[in-house]
Amino acid sequence: MGELLQAARVQHALRLGDDALILGQRLGEWCGHAPTLEVDLALANFGLDLIGQAQHFLGYAGIVEGVGRDADALAFRRDVYDFRNCLLVEQPNGDFARTMARQFLFSTWQYLHMQALVSLPDRKIAEVAEKAVKEVDYHAGLSGDWIVRLGDGTEESQRRMIAGLAWNWRFVDELFEVQDGEADLVAAGFAVDRASLRPAWDAAVDAVFARAGLERPQVTRGITGGRIGRHSEHLGHLLAEMQFLPRAYPDAVW
Repeated sequence: MGELLQAARVQHALRLGDDALILGQRLGEWCGHAPTLEVDLALANFGLDLIGQAQHFLGYAGIVEGVGRDADALAFRRDVYDFRNCLLVEQPNGDFARTMARQFLFSTWQYLHMQALVSLPDRKIAEVAEKAVKEVDYHAGLSGDWIVRLGDGTEESQRRMIAGLAWNWRFVDELFEVQDGEADLVAAGFAVDRASLRPAWDAAVDAVFARAGLERPQVTRGITGGRIGRHSEHLGHLLAEMQFLPRAYPDAVW
């Protein structure tokens, strides 16, 4: 059981780190392309916040794993099927409305998750979460404001926001999915029961939708699989770009 619990802790840290790493990479794609300079800087800073979180969580995963892999090795030397991020964060940016929809849905969940992780007896996870929760609170707030501005704006901005939410909503259920072995982690104090976060997330999302004059998208079936390595084709393209230099020059140091 000790080895199984250790393996589950590694997977848990990888999920936390991979979520942040992949979304940080996605947000970096907006640099120089956002609609205003202020938004350009904001999205770049979101990405930097997330990359910083990823470095800590992946570094911790390497320590718990105990085979000599650090955060850089886990980020740049794993293949696509070894990544444990949720499907939501790997989705293409699309237009600005779709990016804001993705950010709002994820950051609202991540804020609740980081808040809960702060109280864990696993002090390393708790310490990273304590810093991250302040960053993510801003991410959720700013993206929520854009949900309202676009949803309650022009006919065109509302249409785009409705479409952006519809695209991303298919991947929401996976945020609250409990994976094999995680019940033992929750019982041992190493993880949070993500399913328990759903009521607070629903309430927060519905409150913003009410301000924006929007309704929840109607999705008949959610799509899951990222947490166990079943990803969309989009992640492979993202990793091909992100991992190119470290793989092409494996002995390079900076």
